[in-house]
Amino acid sequence: MSTITIYRGWLEPGRYVWSPFVTKVEARLRFSNIPYKTAAGNPKTAPKGKIPYIEITEGNEANPRTSIGDSTLIIKHLVESNTLPELNGELAPELKANDLAIRALLEDKAYFYNTRERWTENYYTMRDHVLGAVPYPIRVILGMFIHRSMVQTLHGQGTGRYSADEIQEFRVEAWNAVNDLLVASKAKQTQHQGQEGDAGRPFWVLGGEEPTEADTTVFGFVISALICTAGPKARELVMGFPVMREYARRIHDEYFPDYELWDE
Repeated sequence: MSTITIYRGWLEPGRYVWSPFVTKVEARLRFSNIPYKTAAGNPKTAPKGKIPYIEITEGNEANPRTSIGDSTLIIKHLVESNTLPELNGELAPELKANDLAIRALLEDKAYFYNTRERWTENYYTMRDHVLGAVPYPIRVILGMFIHRSMVQTLHGQGTGRYSADEIQEFRVEAWNAVNDLLVASKAKQTQHQGQEGDAGRPFWVLGGEEPTEADTTVFGFVISALICTAGPKARELVMGFPVMREYARRIHDEYFPDYELWDE
């Protein structure tokens, strides 16, 4: 029997953390009813130098551990090792492409909008949360290094070259696109099952009966936007989408009932 430990960057048992990729991995495991443990971990010792990463231990704790970093590679490994079932295997080609496009929209575009808002526009809030366990004098110095690295990354990637208003336009466009899909999915569910039959049951971003890989990403990013106090623009935007909040709430109630609910 293998034991999976997810390193989330923070301990905070029973609570979501700010990283959308941590929640993505947790959701993927919970969608398939796979148990796991959580720990804080450290990016310095992570396989890819970032959070989240996992360790898989076969048998007892004394056995060698397999460490895997990057949320996408974590899920890929767990599927290929038959720990997780394939979610997208039965999808038609066009739906597989749509699923991949949704993940790319959030992971490769919205992620950088979030990074800019959190690490440049609300730097002190982000620094003190991420480095809360670090003594204050060291926190200031380490925070400066992280900030400088983030600014350089954003400039090289391109997000740092736009004005705040331009980034907000991009952010609104991305979240509107996701919300439109969720609105259509909920309408489809209501039409198919009837108002009484689907009360509280999760609906999924591609409109199917079961979640796909895209749902792990969408849920992770929605939760991150709702709980991160260093991203007020993203939170205000997501709070303005009642169907999106309902989507997250239904998944929370079904798969994360042991976790603290976000403030609304």
